[in-house]
Amino acid sequence: MNTELDLVRLMQLVSPGLPIGMYSYSQGFEMAVEDGWLCDGDAAAQWIGGLMEHCLSCLDIPVAARLFDAWALNDLETVHYWSQLLIASRETHELRMEDLQTGQSLARLLRDMEVEQAAQWIKHPSASLATLYSLAAIHWQIDKQNALSGYLWSWLENQVLCAVKLVPLGQVAGQRLLFRLAGQIPALLNQALALTDDEIGGSVFGLALASSRHEVQYSRLFRS
Repeated sequence: MNTELDLVRLMQLVSPGLPIGMYSYSQGFEMAVEDGWLCDGDAAAQWIGGLMEHCLSCLDIPVAARLFDAWALNDLETVHYWSQLLIASRETHELRMEDLQTGQSLARLLRDMEVEQAAQWIKHPSASLATLYSLAAIHWQIDKQNALSGYLWSWLENQVLCAVKLVPLGQVAGQRLLFRLAGQIPALLNQALALTDDEIGGSVFGLALASSRHEVQYSRLFRS
């Protein structure tokens, strides 16, 4: 494997410039700010760090790892199983729609970049972002742990950008927050990869509440 190309492909896949619309989603962060839960950098750090620990590392990352393995074996039955489980685990309508819309957008992008297996997922009802991300990682021969670290990083970077806009935080404060929370990624990744199938699952009440309230928020910048 050309490891330099592997790294370049990973950087493209996790870039905020990837045209799948991630910038338009806050995952409840906007409503949490509106309700006064997140009023400074420390509160934002606790919120984002809590989601990483109790949601991403318990659900998204272990599922993405299994999707990666299933794509590597061309085991489409298993791909569909974990994709459906991930979509079913989203606790609000807008969180489900976020996952589907970003997943289907990535499917269209990958199809246009000649990843043929992506075409069938463009309108698929279980086209989660992790499903298409893991397909891209396999197609571009990205190392599994690097791909999963990149997935966490991409989510974290988007959440910090939301904090910079909404709390609001200054740009330097945002970078300090990103640096601080990114340091947790290796441990969280190891924790996620150690889970058995029966241990997979994460529920964060604050996220579900903020997201459900965001669905009826009168004035908002983000779609979730």
